[in-house]
This record gives sequence, C-alpha cells and structure tokens, in this order.
Amino acid sequence: MARVGLILTPGFADWEYAFIAGTASPFYGIDARFFASATGQFRSQGGLAVTVDSNLQQCLDWKPDVVVVIGGMIWERADAPDIRDFLLASRSSGAAIAGICGGTLALARAGLLDSVSHTSNTADFLQQNAVGYEGAALYRSSQVAVVADRIITAPGSAPVSFTCAVFEAAGLSSEIVSQFRSLLAAEHAGIHPREL
Repeated sequence: MARVGLILTPGFADWEYAFIAGTASPFYGIDARFFASATGQFRSQGGLAVTVDSNLQQCLDWKPDVVVVIGGMIWERADAPDIRDFLLASRSSGAAIAGICGGTLALARAGLLDSVSHTSNTADFLQQNAVGYEGAALYRSSQVAVVADRIITAPGSAPVSFTCAVFEAAGLSSEIVSQFRSLLAAEHAGIHPREL
C-alpha cells in the first residue's frame, strides 16, 4: 500500500488537502496520514479544530512514498516552521516531495526548487517569502500542478491537479488518475461563465 504523509500547520488551507485525504484511502487504497512539526491541537484556516499527534520524525520513520506540504498563511510569516532537514531527509529516502500554495515556500527554503521546473502562487510570492530561493529562472506560471524530478508544486487554486500529481507519484495508474480528474472536472463541462 502506498503511503502519503500530509504535513499540516496551524491555519492550514482546508481545500488543499481535502481531495487527497478524502479519497486516497477509501477509494484508492493509499494510506494517508497527518503529521506536524509541532503536534497538538490547532485550527485550519476555515476554523476546523484538529489534533495532530504524529511529528515529522515519525513521518520519516514511517517512510512515506510522497510527502505533501499543505499551504497556509503561516508559511509567509517569520514563525513558519523550519522543515528543511525533514524535507531533504525525506527526499534522500526516496519520497516524492509536494507543496501547494504556501507549502511551496517550504520546498523553496529547502533548496528543492533551485534546479527543477516548478510553480507556486506567483514568482514574486516565492522570491519575497523564501529566503535563499535560487530557482527563479525555472519558475513556470501555471494554473495547474507542475511535476519535475519527483517534485510537485501547485498554486493554491489548483487542488485537483495537485491531488492527481500526488496520486501518480504514489503509484496510481494514469488511467485511474485520468478518471479521477474527469470526475471532478465534469461539474464544469459546458458551463457558461454567466452560470457560475
């Protein structure tokens, strides 16, 4: 069974993990678990109270196939957790590393975006909020997730393509991932902008 470790922080973005956590295990047989650098109870950006009782060392010991850093406004602040060593150790152990929205800042600070194509909310978002980031030449302005060398990045507005990329990295077949993408896109097929 593939393993996906979801890294949460206080104020994590509710919509960025939901498709992964809500479908991975019940529909696709992926073991998805939650971890945090500081365990305990905290709230999501939308106010959902959660208790995360597994830390980053436990995540490393569990050996996930994919490590997913969920966004949230904390990543833009000075008190953002420093998870560089954890991300580099996870990558060294063979895990794909994924970051969405503010989570891409953690990847940038770890140097993981310096040598691969990647995206985020904007190029300025990375340059202004990730000290040491040197990957600006490889930044791609993209409305969907970008995958390069088992590094997955996405803007906060792309949770579906991000989930699809995470599922592919976890080993789901391209056919299953395509079906998942089509299922979620069906809502928008044929809708005129005035109907939104």
